[in-house]
Amino acid sequence: MKNLAYKVLLTTAFFSLMACSSTNRMTMGITQPAIVPIPKDVINIGIVNRSSASEKNKVVDNIDKILSLEGLNLDREGAQYAVTGLKYELERSNRFDAVKVIDNQKDIEKGLSVFPSEISWDIVDRICKENDVDVLFSLEFYDTDTAVDYELTTVKILNNLGIDANVPGHRIKLNTVIKNGWRIYDPSTRTIIDEYVSNDRLFSSGEGINPVKGLEAVVGRKEAVLSVSSKLGTNYALFTRPEKVRIARDYFIRGSNNLEIADRRAKAGDWDGAADLWYADLNNVKNKVAGRAYYNMAISNEINGNLNKAVEYASKAYTDYENKDALRYLNMLKRRVVNQQELNRQLAK
Repeated sequence: MKNLAYKVLLTTAFFSLMACSSTNRMTMGITQPAIVPIPKDVINIGIVNRSSASEKNKVVDNIDKILSLEGLNLDREGAQYAVTGLKYELERSNRFDAVKVIDNQKDIEKGLSVFPSEISWDIVDRICKENDVDVLFSLEFYDTDTAVDYELTTVKILNNLGIDANVPGHRIKLNTVIKNGWRIYDPSTRTIIDEYVSNDRLFSSGEGINPVKGLEAVVGRKEAVLSVSSKLGTNYALFTRPEKVRIARDYFIRGSNNLEIADRRAKAGDWDGAADLWYADLNNVKNKVAGRAYYNMAISNEINGNLNKAVEYASKAYTDYENKDALRYLNMLKRRVVNQQELNRQLAK
């Protein structure tokens, strides 16, 4: 009974604190600038694959042999899936007139698990002119490395009587690391627009009566690697366009009658009506209330896209009324102003 009473007391205290909170949280959608902006005059994209399946070390047993032989094909196919994923997502944006995969460029030095030297600009110029593309995306390297972990265990097999029998066996765990690197070449300015490296990991396991059978039981590994590789290309393409995200903001709901009524209006979706009451409290005789009103007016202006005005209100909430929450919010707003300027610059090109 004492434990139950204690839990009830804690629960009651928790909800009491929630009910007495001076702020409420809202979310809004914003658009962030592209991480990797592509010049506005670019209408045709070329993609080349510089990666090459690395030669594995000489093998010493059957399991290493299986992994090595599979690895050669897996690297080759995984790189193709990465390129295909990139091409698909660039096309899906509907921004470019054409996205072309350019094969059989024998004069391009291949990359093995690390960034190779940059393609010479003479070769970049030639490839772009021959294929009528404006910039060149290059998969500079792609590589999969797999570590094997052995473990003795017990496995079930059917005996001659058709009955499951427990026999000594092997469990094998595979840890596959997928590494890839990209560059974007702009021949018009002879600059590298972007250089990017990413790694991803896959874990799989299987078991059998001997190590080779255990490895054979690891099903779906190849399909998983190819799926991840495709997503790696897709994700890199997403870096080239603005992204819509949701952000959270806290606004004040207590301190005056106006703040409490405004909260109910905000919850009902009437943000303009809430702003009328916050504005009315800017000259409240209580500095604490006035500071909260200035803070909330910054929120209102951010909602309406008036970022510079939001900065003014948040700044005054901090400097004139010592609202400590306003300083953190002010820094958020300043970052948003910079991001919005970059977004406007990207869209205006």
